[in-house]
This record gives sequence, structure tokens and C-alpha cells, in this order.
Amino acid sequence: MAEEYQSQDRTEEPTPRKQEKARDEGQVARSRELNSTAMLLAGSLCLLAFGTTYASGFGNLLSRLIALAAHPDGRLIDALSLATSAALELSLPILVVVFVSAIVAGGAVGGFVFAPRALAFKSDRLNPLSGLKRMFALRALVELAKALGKVLVVVLVSIVALHAFRDRLVSLGLLPVERGMAQALSIVATSLVALAGSLALIAAVDVPYQLSVFRRQLRMTRQELKDELRDSEGRPEVKGRIRRLQQEIARRRMLADVPKADVVITNPEHYAVALSYDAPAMNAPRVLAKGADRIALKIREIAALSGVTIVAAPPLARAIYWTTEVGAEIPAPLYVATAQVLAYVYQLKQFRHGTGAKPRDLPPLEIPPDYRRDQ
Repeated sequence: MAEEYQSQDRTEEPTPRKQEKARDEGQVARSRELNSTAMLLAGSLCLLAFGTTYASGFGNLLSRLIALAAHPDGRLIDALSLATSAALELSLPILVVVFVSAIVAGGAVGGFVFAPRALAFKSDRLNPLSGLKRMFALRALVELAKALGKVLVVVLVSIVALHAFRDRLVSLGLLPVERGMAQALSIVATSLVALAGSLALIAAVDVPYQLSVFRRQLRMTRQELKDELRDSEGRPEVKGRIRRLQQEIARRRMLADVPKADVVITNPEHYAVALSYDAPAMNAPRVLAKGADRIALKIREIAALSGVTIVAAPPLARAIYWTTEVGAEIPAPLYVATAQVLAYVYQLKQFRHGTGAKPRDLPPLEIPPDYRRDQ
């Protein structure tokens, strides 16, 4: 099956399920250029902002180390301990800033994801043929071009920085220790900021490229789409959920038509059927909604709020409920009984509007034996 997929063109966009599966396996778009640029920029800005503090700290450290070295007993262990602790204390803020910038830049492209599956052993990674294919692939050539571009940028920025700071570099030997270290740190930080700004151009090109490459890698063949669709629809829980959603949508649509009904015929509690009849447009009354128990109660509630007449006719309500689907016209054997109900509703409306006499109670309706339902 895998060979069949590889032989086909991956022309289809990845489905949400394919993207979610790739994310679970730790496959997300990443840009190493953005990471390195962000780390370099954050570290250099931190060094530039607190260069004086670092220069003072390192100057004091250097003076104390010289004093320890000049001590008659040597005290080499004390000097090493002092140098280690002081260097860590001074470097910690920069390390924290660089660490945070690496995390933020890492999640800026593909998002933050923790996938233990990515740490699992995969034998295909040890296959030398796969390694050779990656070495001569188009992506490897692009990475080589980026590496050459970075080398060129570093060389150009270094030449420009040496030319711009040549006088300050020459004068470093004439300055006191702390001032000389402060000036040296300023030169280094400024050069690194310029270098990071130059590398940002490469990162700006690399980010959309990595997103495009990752999207192409996730593309699917038509056969993969068919297999995924078959697997998804074949699951009982998926089928059940789809069926429930379809029923809920149909129920909502059906209940929305209740206010359009001319009459709601009830059992009076267990069944309810909403009918509409437009003589010029219909051959017979049509069922707009029907339901039992909870749905029947909802139909009666909507009818009462909408001013639709509710008539209790248990045999007719049960007969229509069990023989006619929503949207269909009632069968011919129920025409007479339904006509009696509609005539009663019409007379009742006239009475309520003051244009007719109060109708008599609805007489017992004749339901053909084949259409009778006792429950």
C-alpha cells in the first residue's frame, strides 16, 4: 500500500485528521534560521543593554583573580572556584534571555507541541540509502545555499564592523581595564546586532519556505483520501454521531415549520402532528411536523406560542403519525377525517374573529381499520 501511495502524485491538500496525526508525531514546521537569528539578536541586545554592568563585573573578577594569583600560597582552587561562580552569575541573565527567545521562536512557526512519539526509535533513520537520498534532494541544496549565504553575510558584516570600529579597537590597549572591557563588549554587541539583522533577511525567506515544504510533505494522494474517508465513516461511533447530528438538524428544521401549520392534531399527550393545507398549491393536507412524547410536547408548546389551533383527535393523530412522513401528503383514506378537523378549525377561527357561530364539538372521526393504531 505504501508503494502504491508513493507511485501516485500527492496533489490533494492534507485533511485535518492528517495534520492532527502529524502533529501528534511531532511533525510541525520549523525554521532553524529563525531560531538562531532570534537567539543571536536577544543575546546581543542584552549584552548591549547591560554591557557596562558586565564590564564592571568581569573587571572586578579579573582584579580578584590577579590578586589570588599573586598570593604567595598560589590558592589555585580558590581562583578556579571564584572564576566559575562569578562567570555563571554574570552569564545567567544572558543565558535565560537566549533560552526564552529560543523557545518563543521555536513555537512561532509551527506552534508548541510535545510529542513523545518523535523520540521513538525508527529503523529507517539508519538506512544509508535514505541518507543519500536526503543528501542529494532539493531541500539539501537549499540548505547548502542558506549555509553559503550565512557565511557570506558573516564575512561581509565582519569586514564592515572591523572597518567601522578599527580606531576603537586600536585604542583598547590604552584604556583602563573596566573601560576597555566595556568598549570591547559594546563593539561586540553592536556587531552581533548588525549580524542578527542581516541574518533576519535569510530567516524572512526561510520561514515561508519551510511552511511551504511542510505543507507539500503532508499532501495526500487521492487513494489516501478515499482510505481515510472509508476509515472515518466505517467507525460505529462516527456513524452514530453523524446520524445523531442529521436527526438533530432535521428535528430543528421540522420544529421551525410548526408556526406555519393550520392545525396540530394531538393524541392528546403522546403524539402530535402539524398539518398545513393550501388548496391551490396542494392536492391534500401535508405533514409539516410530527413527534411522540418529548417531541410531541415541543410541537404543542410551539403551536401554543404561535397561535396555531390544537385539536385533540387521538385516532387521527396516531394514524397520520404512523403512516405519513414529514413533508408528505396524508393518504387518501384519511381525507374525510382530516377534512372534518380542518372544517372545525376554520369555523373556530371565524367564531374567534366574531364572523361566525361557535362550532359544535368535533364528532367521532371514522378511521379505516387498516390505518387505526390503538397505541
